[in-house]
Amino acid sequence: MKSLLFASLLVLAVLPMCKPDASKSTATATTDSPASPAAVRAQFDILRDSADVNWQRMMTSDDKKNADLRELLQDLSKYPNANQAQLEGLRTARARLAKQRYDRASMASSALIDRYDAAQDSVLKIVVPLAAPEGNAPSERVRDYVEAIQLADANVVGYRAHYDAAAKAYNNYLKVHGEELTKMGGKYAGLQPLPLFELGQ
Repeated sequence: MKSLLFASLLVLAVLPMCKPDASKSTATATTDSPASPAAVRAQFDILRDSADVNWQRMMTSDDKKNADLRELLQDLSKYPNANQAQLEGLRTARARLAKQRYDRASMASSALIDRYDAAQDSVLKIVVPLAAPEGNAPSERVRDYVEAIQLADANVVGYRAHYDAAAKAYNNYLKVHGEELTKMGGKYAGLQPLPLFELGQ
C-alpha cells in the first residue's frame, strides 16, 4: 500500500467526499424487522451508487495524476540541459502505469495493488526532485504540475479509506439481504461482495 500513511489523518479530515451514512447503513443491515422488496432494493441501490461514486472519484484522481505526470515530463524535455535519455525512460515507465493498474475485480489481489503503487512511486521519486530540486521548480507551470501530483499522491490513502467505507456498507447489506436481492433476479442475481483495500483485515 501507499507509504504516505502519515498524511492519512489529515486527508480524511479535509477531503470533501461522498461517504455513506454509516449509521443508516449499519442500522439497515443489522435490523431484524422485515422490509418490503422495494425498500430493500432502494437501500441497496443507494449503497451500490455510493461505492461506485467513491471508486470513480479515486480513479479520476489517479488518471489526472498520471496525465499531469505526462505533461510535466513533456515540459521538462524542453529545457536546454534536460537529460533526454532519462526523460524518455521515465515517459516509457509512466506510459506502462495504465496497464499495470488494478480494477475493481483484480484489486482482490493485494500484491497487484502493491505492484502498481511501487511502479508509480518509482517514477514519482525520480521525477519530483528532477522537476523541482530542493523545491525549486524552473517555472510556475512546472511547479503547478509538481504540486498537483504531490497533492493527488497524498490523497490516495483518503480516497481508498472512503471507498472501503462505502464498500463495507454495501457488503454488510448484501450479507443480510442477499437472499432477498437474489430473488429479485436481473441485476440483483449473483451479486458478490466488493473487494477492499484492507485486504488483511
